[in-house]
Amino acid sequence: MSILDIRQHAGYLFLAVTLGHVILISAQVNSRSGVPVLEAVTFGLFAEVQRGSSAGVTGVSGFWHRYGSLRSVERENAELKQQLETVQVELQEQRALADRARGLQELLDLRDRSKLKTIAAEVIALSASPDFQTLTLDKGTNYALRTDMAVIANDGVVGRIVVPSGRAAKVQLLIDRNAAAGALVERSRAQGVVKGTGDGRLQLEFVSEAADVAVGDLVVTSGIEGIFPKGFTIGRVEVVEKTGPAYKRITVKPAVDFSRLEEVLVVLTPTPAREAEESRE
Repeated sequence: MSILDIRQHAGYLFLAVTLGHVILISAQVNSRSGVPVLEAVTFGLFAEVQRGSSAGVTGVSGFWHRYGSLRSVERENAELKQQLETVQVELQEQRALADRARGLQELLDLRDRSKLKTIAAEVIALSASPDFQTLTLDKGTNYALRTDMAVIANDGVVGRIVVPSGRAAKVQLLIDRNAAAGALVERSRAQGVVKGTGDGRLQLEFVSEAADVAVGDLVVTSGIEGIFPKGFTIGRVEVVEKTGPAYKRITVKPAVDFSRLEEVLVVLTPTPAREAEESRE
């Protein structure tokens, strides 16, 4: 062992002996409060350790309490959200029922005003093809429906029955490119024929050059074709074009929104023209 190592060991030993004396003296010497200095120092150290432990436990406890509160709030929010969705669905159902009831009431009012024998029918299908603008009703020959009976709605003319079966009927809409109806400009009494264009509009044709037709004029049925009763709304004039004295193009916007139809009336009462035709047969 070298002299340096001996000196290091001697130094460590001296430090240990000195520390031991200090501890013994501290255990015997009292502080001003009468408590031994060693006990006071030891209590202070342990108190700080306890303070840190208590703070840690309190922090953990507070964290779990906040976590539990957040979970409770999340559950309450989820329940409130579900209740809100349920209420919204119920409101939509009630609104739909109210709209349908209003539509049925309007049909009843139309039936009373028209003084025609009619039967209400529900729209169960709508053709999406631009070449064939049709819809399907939930009633057919079992309810006395037959070909060429007029179909109307509260807003105006819908079309005519083209294919009836026992429990359903196909209706050709007035906007179909193969559909036509006798028409009358209500203001000037100018007559013509409206034809479907297949794009949601109508063309008023065969109008006299001397006739007075203007944008915004109301166009109604004339009844000359023997299908539609006279005086039912077709639509309003949207475009008027002339080439010299002659009318080049008269476009009519239909009064009926065919995409929103839910219930309609089928006219069972034959028109005077049809009655005359049937009497000849």
